[in-house]
Amino acid sequence: MNHKRVEKFDIEGMSCASCAATVEKAVQRLEGVEKSEVNLANETLSVTYQSDDVSAEDIKQAVSAAGFSAQEPIMENTFHIEGMSCASCAATVEKAVKKIPGVDFSEVNLANETLQTRHRASVTPSVIEKAVKEAGFFATPAQETNHIVQQRQVQREKQQKYQANIWKRFILSAIFTIPLLYISMGSMIGLPLPNILSPIVHPHFFATVELLLTIPVLIIGWQFYNQGFRAFIQQAPNMDSLVAMGTAAAFLYSVYNTIQVYIGNISAVHHLYYESAAVILTLITLGNYLEAKSKGKASEAVQQLINLVPNKALVKQGDQFIELPVEQIKVGDLVRIKPGERIAVDGKISSGDTEVNESMITGESLPVHKKVGDNVVGGSINGQGSIDVTVTQIGQNTMISQIIKMVEEAQMKKAPIARLADKVSRYFVPTVMILSILSACLWRFVAHEPWSFAVTILVSVLVIACPCALGLATPVAIMVGTGKGAESGILVKSGAALESLQKIDTVVFDKTGTLTKGVPEVTDVISNYCSNLLQIAASIESQSEHPLATAIVSYAKENATPFTEIQSFRAIPGRGAKAMIDDMTYYIGNLALMNSVISIENTWIRKAEKLAQEGKTPMYVANEHELLGIIAVADTIKEDAKEAIQQLKNQGLNVVMLTGDNDVTAQSIAKSLGVTQVFSEVLPSEKASIVQQLQQEHQVAMVGDGINDAPALASATVGIAIGNGTDIAIESADVVLMNNKIEDVVNAIRLGRATLRNIKQNLGWAFGYNIIGIPIAMGLLYLFGGPLLNPMIAGAAMSLSSVSVVLNALRLKRFKMHK
Repeated sequence: MNHKRVEKFDIEGMSCASCAATVEKAVQRLEGVEKSEVNLANETLSVTYQSDDVSAEDIKQAVSAAGFSAQEPIMENTFHIEGMSCASCAATVEKAVKKIPGVDFSEVNLANETLQTRHRASVTPSVIEKAVKEAGFFATPAQETNHIVQQRQVQREKQQKYQANIWKRFILSAIFTIPLLYISMGSMIGLPLPNILSPIVHPHFFATVELLLTIPVLIIGWQFYNQGFRAFIQQAPNMDSLVAMGTAAAFLYSVYNTIQVYIGNISAVHHLYYESAAVILTLITLGNYLEAKSKGKASEAVQQLINLVPNKALVKQGDQFIELPVEQIKVGDLVRIKPGERIAVDGKISSGDTEVNESMITGESLPVHKKVGDNVVGGSINGQGSIDVTVTQIGQNTMISQIIKMVEEAQMKKAPIARLADKVSRYFVPTVMILSILSACLWRFVAHEPWSFAVTILVSVLVIACPCALGLATPVAIMVGTGKGAESGILVKSGAALESLQKIDTVVFDKTGTLTKGVPEVTDVISNYCSNLLQIAASIESQSEHPLATAIVSYAKENATPFTEIQSFRAIPGRGAKAMIDDMTYYIGNLALMNSVISIENTWIRKAEKLAQEGKTPMYVANEHELLGIIAVADTIKEDAKEAIQQLKNQGLNVVMLTGDNDVTAQSIAKSLGVTQVFSEVLPSEKASIVQQLQQEHQVAMVGDGINDAPALASATVGIAIGNGTDIAIESADVVLMNNKIEDVVNAIRLGRATLRNIKQNLGWAFGYNIIGIPIAMGLLYLFGGPLLNPMIAGAAMSLSSVSVVLNALRLKRFKMHK
């Protein structure tokens, strides 16, 4: 049976429509090809074909024969990986996938157990799954459904099931390990034991009971051996390999001594290490559970976002509203939101008005008034009004889904600082194995210590080493840091961006829409003995669509100013407008218009010039005989801009402003904000080059919101987009500020610094623990008269090491944003 497939190819060499037609015809002639379409604009070929009759390679050859080059486009995929236990596992998976021909990129995030790949379309997910399986792990494609929230809920349930399974294994292991530990160690610390369990009185029974209690623990922890030895055989040993080899050595050595007891060597009963093997497995299982729980807390921010969206909503069906699951809601449906309910969809209010709490989306604590025509987002909370909402976005296109996806993608991407740990982890486990064997041999054959001593050294070195801590140091901190940012409306797109934020020494602001509101507002109304100046001006401007006219009309409405009927209206391009009111002609506009109509005193001209120097646009209002007054309009500065800039300067950062305004206006605004370095009269095309120029000596963060800011945002060390800006600006940026507050630029930089500081602490602990712990396990203290490390203590230390790294990362949850 034939299987229909649709493939896309990137075509090189086309220059015109004739080329496109040639490619289409060449491919269409192939047997099994049903449809061949070329898009000349983006130079792609889409082919629908029967895969049993023709292959992708046949299509590429047909295009080549026609004189062009066809390449399968680059695809990106995410997989969930099961079975990893440490950084060495992650390195093994990455290496296995990179070996696949056609794979350009392979990166594993140990914290959320994901694999990201970039590869040619010919590399199917099944090929990657097979490579991962051969490496000893399991890969499952992260299927993108139309309802990302439901998808993440399923993943959450899977994680909870995994945690429950580990906890069950720990409890079962502890049931056998606790009595085993009591029997083996009780007599040493004076605990009562019946004679039948005495190693001196009944050594055979003592050894048998310990063996029987240990075997169930080994069976319960069988996955350590299954995965550990498999990885070892494939020449990619990991943490499980260390645990498996260490506990197996302790167990087999104990079995050997048990046999010695049975054949008459009673003294061998003092060289049993069953309790070490069992305790190590039990403690490491507990450590895995605590680590899984801690990692779950690290991703709580995403889970909280997921929990925001209700599962059901009231949807209009015919003449009534009925409750439906959100996945059944379609674009265009009418949804009713009752007072106090959480809004389930993204949409536009069709009827009603209310106050909406959007703090969980934007970080803004104050409710926002919403009326007919305003947009609402899923996850926000309705106030006291009942509203009907027309659905505009569903599934992955909703804001909450986009935020979840952005945060998760950031958590999956590695920060550059993680590369050091990655390099170390590749050689870490083999090095530890060599050191364990070498140190055991030196103590046995050079220092002439007994075999029991050498086995203790071998086991201790193997189980104290902790590649987990190295692998978790960076990604867990990034998970918590990006999650903390998301809670406050600061979306950081990658670990690299989070790391780069702490390097910033210069912040460049676009002016319009970033430092200013981006909408002109009336700032001054100066009357020349005319009591109805605003009424006259607003009545005239109500007939105009100019932004300055809109500002005056809005100001009049806000102040409940009545409008007068206009008898006639005419716009005067480049100067203003005139209108007839009650048989009198009135004018509103610039000085050039006034000079053509009336004579203006120098006093008024100086007032207008002063307003202009303050960054305002003065508009003269006059009738046929005299000047009535001046109304000034300006793009006003955002309330938090000045304070935010001062905070940046207090942190030792340089602040720069870019604007297309003339230099007088630009310097006026900059002075009021406390900015000393200004680039004025900048063309949109020049913004990126100015940023690049600054980056020759500085690490630059560019903050903007418009389409013309996109190249500058992409050029900067870190691009920061204001959340209510254009889609292209948000797409080009590394950080998105959802609540449109300049002070969040300060918070983003502080968060980046706090996260990198946390990562360095984690790496310092991870490296320090292993650098200090491994030599102690090798007997360094014993060499200078100190104690010998017990393998059980080594196992406990290893378990707590990775947990401590995660707990340290969780401290970022207490990071306080400036309000």
